Amino acid sequence: MAVALLVAAGSGERLGAGRPKAFVVLAGRPMLEWSLEALRTAGIEDIVVAAPPGHEVAGCVTVPGGATRSESVRAALAAAPPGDVVVHDAARPLVTEDLVRECLAALLGVDGVVAAVPVSDTIKEVYPDGTVARTLERSRLWAVQTPQVFRAEMLRRSLDVEESVLAAATDDASLVEAAGGSVRVVEAPPENIKVTTAADLARAEAALC
Repeated sequence: MAVALLVAAGSGERLGAGRPKAFVVLAGRPMLEWSLEALRTAGIEDIVVAAPPGHEVAGCVTVPGGATRSESVRAALAAAPPGDVVVHDAARPLVTEDLVRECLAALLGVDGVVAAVPVSDTIKEVYPDGTVARTLERSRLWAVQTPQVFRAEMLRRSLDVEESVLAAATDDASLVEAAGGSVRVVEAPPENIKVTTAADLARAEAALC
């Protein structure tokens, strides 16, 4: 059995909604409820939500989120029952049960699985002064998303690092990789967008209505 950690502690300042992003209304429901529905439909019963202090989520274990995303994941993992771990950002409300199931099924012979999409744009590495260092080979580049699935012990060990390392981490898979773990990519559908701005929110609303 798997347990899900839903990261929902972001302030949502760039969204400009005046409330935590995960609790902004999207198509008639708080944004995080769309992810909760997908996780439950995928067969995950145990869900721990890392939320802003003072927020509780019905039907889930709720823990206060940390100052950084990885701190929130660590806090949620500490409250989770045994099982493989699905980590998902509430800011990706269009996640599907099929994608969750595909990521879980791919956790075979590896320590982690990440949803991702192939990079279609040309990517350049740039020096601090703005000049180009080199152009990267995009055929091997993927833009990583959530859900991300891990063996619980590997994720726990990967998160047991200094606060500065946690603060610098942009996703949990990078911490697992740094700890020597192996990670596999599963291609996500185009609609698995991240809501960051008001334009993203409008796009997600259109997709759900």
